[in-house]
Amino acid sequence: MAHNLCTSIEKAPQRALLKALGLTDEEIEKPIIAIVSAKSEIVPGHAHLDRITDAVKAGVYAGGCTPVVVPSIGVCDGLSMGHKGMRYSLPSRELIADSVETMLYGHAFDGAVFVPNCDKIVPGMLMGAARVNIPSIFVSGGPMESGVFHGKKVGLSNIFEAVGAVKKGDMDSDELSELESCACPGCGSCCGMYTANSLNCMCEALGIALPGNGTIAASSSERIRLAKRAGTAICKLVEDAITPRMILTKRAFTNALRLDMALGASTNTILHLFAVAAECNVALNLDFVQTISDSTPTLCRLSPSTEADMRDLHLAGGVMAVLHELAKKSLIDGSAHTVASHALADDYEHAHVKNTEVIHKIDDPISKVGGITVLKGNLAEEGALVKRSAVDKSMMTFTGKAKCFNCEEDAVAAIYSGRIQKGDVVVIRYEGPAGGPGMREMLAPTSALVGMGLDKEVALITDGRFSGATRGAAIGHVCPEAAHGGKIALVADGDQIKIDINGGRILLDVPAKVLDARRKKLKPRDTDVSGWLLRYQNLVTSASLGAVLKKKF
Repeated sequence: MAHNLCTSIEKAPQRALLKALGLTDEEIEKPIIAIVSAKSEIVPGHAHLDRITDAVKAGVYAGGCTPVVVPSIGVCDGLSMGHKGMRYSLPSRELIADSVETMLYGHAFDGAVFVPNCDKIVPGMLMGAARVNIPSIFVSGGPMESGVFHGKKVGLSNIFEAVGAVKKGDMDSDELSELESCACPGCGSCCGMYTANSLNCMCEALGIALPGNGTIAASSSERIRLAKRAGTAICKLVEDAITPRMILTKRAFTNALRLDMALGASTNTILHLFAVAAECNVALNLDFVQTISDSTPTLCRLSPSTEADMRDLHLAGGVMAVLHELAKKSLIDGSAHTVASHALADDYEHAHVKNTEVIHKIDDPISKVGGITVLKGNLAEEGALVKRSAVDKSMMTFTGKAKCFNCEEDAVAAIYSGRIQKGDVVVIRYEGPAGGPGMREMLAPTSALVGMGLDKEVALITDGRFSGATRGAAIGHVCPEAAHGGKIALVADGDQIKIDINGGRILLDVPAKVLDARRKKLKPRDTDVSGWLLRYQNLVTSASLGAVLKKKF
């Protein structure tokens, strides 16, 4: 199959420009493959992606095509956490999808290999791949190794929680300095079942990446071999004209949601799977998510809930072993297509659990239901999400009094100053997709609660979202958000809030007449944003729809 710029004399100017890049006639005549790389020197998960892209290039050449590397932006959620920079994290997903569309359409590529890592980059590239719909395959940069501190595995979440421990007096500043020097020992996406690793695992279940994509360590030579195989595989996909939307079907998203529940993955995966599905014209909603959760057992409990990390998951059999266990109860559609040019079942049928402490057998699950729960009630009429697998059993049912804050920073200050007490429900609002804008992650306040020893005594509710590193009774994605008239805007200090995670309910125990009176006095909140965030604020939809941008306006 020849590249489409070689088909006529009229394309001579384009061929001249390709020759200016150093490409030969022979290279130009072959299918030209974009390698979309998120490489940068500011994101630890991306620092090594040049090595991954070099391996992909080698695979593409071996497969008989011509590789060309093009860039993608990426925001490190850890570095942007706790300040205004986090406003740009979720919205950057849309910019990434737009840039993928621009680069791939603008340069008439025949296929694409996507090399992401970290939270928004994976779904942004997935959205762009689905939108452009030329043959595509994903190979991530892989997870970081865990650090070791006082003989125990540690990661980024431990650092956030240690800040609270220092504030409380349970750790001194020298110990904190020692911890921060060893918690993140090298390149890769942070070591636990956080959002980036969750999504890279989802790519395996979606069939858009080869087995091992989510779990092979960033520093491993096995990751380089995986990248080479992805480079070769894209040439076969181009030859067979297999495009993303042939793979990313309803059954693929259902498989991914099953895996999501079994792994106890990040709540952010729901937000992003909805957004990718929307690009594929596949309808997903929170009721469907709850149906999947109710019928899918939790088979894994990984960091931040335990010390077990992504390396442990890989050594235990990886994503394919989890899928194989789920398939034993007919919970996976093994006929779904993959980028390996065969059915998903062909990948997982020979995978087996090698460590039942990391991956439980389907007949001996950690829980009979999934790791994520949808909560509904008058405080979240469209729904809210909680990572049930990271909540202590004592907090599954909780009633407390609200303490309200209109931004993350005020809530964190209150926690550290001792103003949050046992039995409180911390309410953080105006942090939703439009209200923030940008739906910031609330890892700082949830980690502060853990560090202060309050995670089993205090709940937190927000129309913002949480990092996959969050643990505790942290309820996010409350919809409608405060900026769109949600009742979370009407909560007052001292109001009683009832939470029933197992029952899927969240209720504000305040008479309707009182809420009506409060709504009449409610004044619109000025977020004082400019630049493209202002455009995003006016176009973004509800988190219950994936916080995608309006297509009609």
